[in-house]
Amino acid sequence: MNSITLLPDHVANQIAAGEVVQRPASVVKELLENAIDAGAKHITLIVKDGGKSLIQVIDNGKGMNPFDARMCFERHATSKISKADDLFTITTKGFRGEALASIAAIAQVELKTRQESDIVGQYVIIEGGKVLSQSECQCSVGTSFTVKNLFYNIPARRNFLKNDQIEQKHIIDEIERLAIPHTDVHFVFQSNGNEILNLPPGSQIQRIKSLLGSYVQKELIVINEDTSFVKITGYVSLPENAFKTRKEQYFFVNNRFVRNSFLNHAVYEAYKELISFQSHPRYFIFLELNPKNIDINIHPTKTEVKFTDDKTVYMLLVSSVKRALGKANASPSIDFESEMSFSQQNFASNRVVPPPKISYNENYNPFNNGPDSKPNDNPLQKVNRQHWENLFDGFKSGNGSSSELQIEQQQTLESVKKESVDFNVFQLNLKYLITTNNQHVLIVDQQRAHERILYEHYLHSAQLTPISSQQLLFPEQMELSANDFLLIKNLLSEFKQLGFDLDIFGKNSIVVNGTPSDLVGFNVTQTIEGVVETYKLNTIDAKVEKHDNLCRAIARNVCIKYGKALEAEEMKQLLINLMACENPLYTASGKAILMEINYSDIEKFFKR
Repeated sequence: MNSITLLPDHVANQIAAGEVVQRPASVVKELLENAIDAGAKHITLIVKDGGKSLIQVIDNGKGMNPFDARMCFERHATSKISKADDLFTITTKGFRGEALASIAAIAQVELKTRQESDIVGQYVIIEGGKVLSQSECQCSVGTSFTVKNLFYNIPARRNFLKNDQIEQKHIIDEIERLAIPHTDVHFVFQSNGNEILNLPPGSQIQRIKSLLGSYVQKELIVINEDTSFVKITGYVSLPENAFKTRKEQYFFVNNRFVRNSFLNHAVYEAYKELISFQSHPRYFIFLELNPKNIDINIHPTKTEVKFTDDKTVYMLLVSSVKRALGKANASPSIDFESEMSFSQQNFASNRVVPPPKISYNENYNPFNNGPDSKPNDNPLQKVNRQHWENLFDGFKSGNGSSSELQIEQQQTLESVKKESVDFNVFQLNLKYLITTNNQHVLIVDQQRAHERILYEHYLHSAQLTPISSQQLLFPEQMELSANDFLLIKNLLSEFKQLGFDLDIFGKNSIVVNGTPSDLVGFNVTQTIEGVVETYKLNTIDAKVEKHDNLCRAIARNVCIKYGKALEAEEMKQLLINLMACENPLYTASGKAILMEINYSDIEKFFKR
């Protein structure tokens, strides 16, 4: 057995770096937080190759003296706390003193810093945790951190990094989490020489609009509640603007971004019965309370938080969101007077009210098949017993069930392919198309059928030749969030191949000049927003090639929706096009399109 020894400093620093620095965005988070703690009012972030090659943060904060410029790279060196009790009165972003030591252990770091009282600044160079030099230099008041070649000395960790687009997306997420609460700080973000974000100081709603687009303001309502325990402010979205994905959900506790399932559940409780299943509201909620009532020292990245009184925070948050929704007429109003009283009927004073009577069979016993249970009195009992006996018949085939299912699906596919186009069809509940053929009844989901048709149309047509575009009489401009803009920019050639004529128009804005010529009567802006959301949702649920994914997303958003009445010729043409598809049984995401019922099954049912 090996004896116990202390880890070398460079190994300990690399282990600590594994907790603090997971990807370039982790470095960005730590450096931006240090700049804010230093009182900076202007912060510039410059990255190259998604932060793998270069991360530079320049701020105009108070800077550091020569001693601090060297000491800040030591483990557990901090100016934020000096004793254990300080952990319960923390108001700064960082306090552990591990970030800079961890970053310096796995990258090549250069530091330039100067205080206002100093004539010259300090220039420190560190590689792999080793200080190579410290000298005087000329620089502006504030601090400039330059981090090059992240994980250069740990190739295994570098191999786990994603492509530049994904890493840049995570960097933008970290900027948003800091820029939203600190509206007095001017943030500038440049990537590979291009300015991605420029966020001047302003109000809270102006900052949110700068990040997500001006359209977001009309979808948000204000929260403003001040209690003796916690102050709750911010914005929540109207129920009708809920998303299918969890996006743009932010909690800030004393201006620190946190993740907390308890708080998230409180918001969803306030939206209960106002949004559909698997829909998610957008919210930007700020909680301010005494630092003694929270504990943020439970995770290295400090994104988790505990409260001394969780129940109080939960109930106040639910009430605040409900109150905001009620003021916006987004939730049903409550008539307190009618709910606090009981409606009573007027009876004569001498009238005797008889008690209610309940009739039941005293001899009934569900576990007894004897004569007292009288099974023949209920004809459904035999039928139900027969159904239970036949419930697991499908599992008796054993190992051959999978192959039999595939054979059955193949037979169904061949049968559907042979369907004649000369049929009668009618619409059921504005959702299903019903038709008959030979010895079958077909029930077709109209939305899924049209989605499959459009998906194959875009997929195959774009492979052969680009789909023609119909130019708009008045081009439409769209403002997007930085991440959505980056996604559309990366998919620009695919969009144009599918008939969407899009152009980049300034920072985080696009102009729609044309749409596919075979699409008419749809809202351009809402459709493109829906396509982007569906594309991101598909990326989460399944790993598909980006062109295939975009075809799925467009088909999903422009297909015929439930509730649309169709003419007889439209229904017939829809079925003709469906039969011509390569796979008319399922959508691209694997959902069933049609159901086939054999006449013989119908005959058997009515012969019982």
